[in-house]
Amino acid sequence: MYKVFIENRAVFIIDNEEINSLEGIIFKTKKLKGLRKLIFNCFSDTNINLPMYVIHPNPEKAFSKIFKKHEFVEAAGGIVKKKNNYLFIKRNGFWDIPKGKLDENEDPELGAIREIEEECGISEPSITNFNCITYHTYLYKGKPTIKKTYWYNLNYNGKEKLIPQLEEGITEVKWVSKKEINQIIMDSYPSITDVISNYFKDDPFLV
Repeated sequence: MYKVFIENRAVFIIDNEEINSLEGIIFKTKKLKGLRKLIFNCFSDTNINLPMYVIHPNPEKAFSKIFKKHEFVEAAGGIVKKKNNYLFIKRNGFWDIPKGKLDENEDPELGAIREIEEECGISEPSITNFNCITYHTYLYKGKPTIKKTYWYNLNYNGKEKLIPQLEEGITEVKWVSKKEINQIIMDSYPSITDVISNYFKDDPFLV
């Protein structure tokens, strides 16, 4: 299964075995020809904010077909915990989790640590475990781009002053308590909400 956020709207690319109870716009097809056009025309023709399901026997091929004209970018980042607080950044006016584009052939775990250090001014956060992968699309210099982001859960025990990486559009970095997480979600992106929800999946305090 693939879940991609296009214009902050979720598109699920699944096969028949993953069908359960679906609510949203559903396309079921065995064809690949015209699939990309069909999906993006649907986004142009409707403002209904419902999830979209593309049901195809080979989700990987369907994913490749739909996004064949997109520039592919890989990134990595993660949720950093210090005692009972969590590290968040404000980027371009929205709350976000520190992350960034991977260098060529860079290991995602190393890239996640590097980006967190650069964007927040801390050093040597340690990865505890893998969180999830997200996909979302955007325009970069006028070109459609799809970003695959590897997310990790990390710990940090240092006392360094947080320093936002201003050149990356980051205006604020702060430690957030658990009770503030719901407010963060209200002023963030759907893909970021997915990462947060997955982090706290065994601790269902989120609204």
